[in-house]
Amino acid sequence: MAEKLLISEKIVEKRVPVYDATGNVVGDVVLPSVFSFPVRKDLIRRAFLSSFTARLQPKGRDPLAGKRRVGESWGIGHSVARVPRLDNGRAVFAPMTRGGRLAHPPKVDKVIVEEINQKERVRAIASAIAATSHPELVRLRGHTFEKEVLPVVVEDQALNVARTSDARKLLKNLGVFTDVERVREKTRIRAGKGKMRGRRYVEPKSLLIVVHDEKLDSYKAFRNLPGVDVVPVSMLSVIHLAPGGVPGRLTIYTKSALEMLGKRFEVMGI
Repeated sequence: MAEKLLISEKIVEKRVPVYDATGNVVGDVVLPSVFSFPVRKDLIRRAFLSSFTARLQPKGRDPLAGKRRVGESWGIGHSVARVPRLDNGRAVFAPMTRGGRLAHPPKVDKVIVEEINQKERVRAIASAIAATSHPELVRLRGHTFEKEVLPVVVEDQALNVARTSDARKLLKNLGVFTDVERVREKTRIRAGKGKMRGRRYVEPKSLLIVVHDEKLDSYKAFRNLPGVDVVPVSMLSVIHLAPGGVPGRLTIYTKSALEMLGKRFEVMGI
């Protein structure tokens, strides 16, 4: 079903309501043409992997790791394997021994970054933006919301909140706070050793809020809500729009951010 959710090449004018801080409709706005761009899941996946792998830091092993124990094979006639051993009989150095070297250790010269063409990246971002206006794709990601028309567009003044309690009240008025509660319920402790290395919890992604100004107090107000991200238009990328390479994130735009988005992609010819 999800594979059939593609937008036609023809640009269709779509109007969405504009909400104020109380959740009331105060007008409407025409979505920019970028929201009529075809949803290309393959392109979005490639762009996500390119952005994600660019953040990875190459790592390797000490060339002498596992090789610092002085051992010598006892040879034949001792009824033991011919691997390097200490005088007390403990096997060392070999890959299958405790404390021995790794057979195929990670190397810093391994190519871990996936490259992508500039035009492909721009089209992938446009495709991910278009996916935020499809309720079917947003539900397929697991988001819960009350609105029938997406994306959610709010007045610029609606996001002038400085406290998390006000941000929570705003999201409840907009009918999207149930998605934040979903993330809170599904946050869990990570399996494995990662929980001992500064990443104890696994937290799903919830709302994405796209703002027009980098200096709003909204960043501090929303950062305590689980899974919620706030990003300005100038820094919007596939990492924000399609976490995990899966398009259709539940997104809130300010009216000015929507206009800036339209001008940005109009210059690019989209």
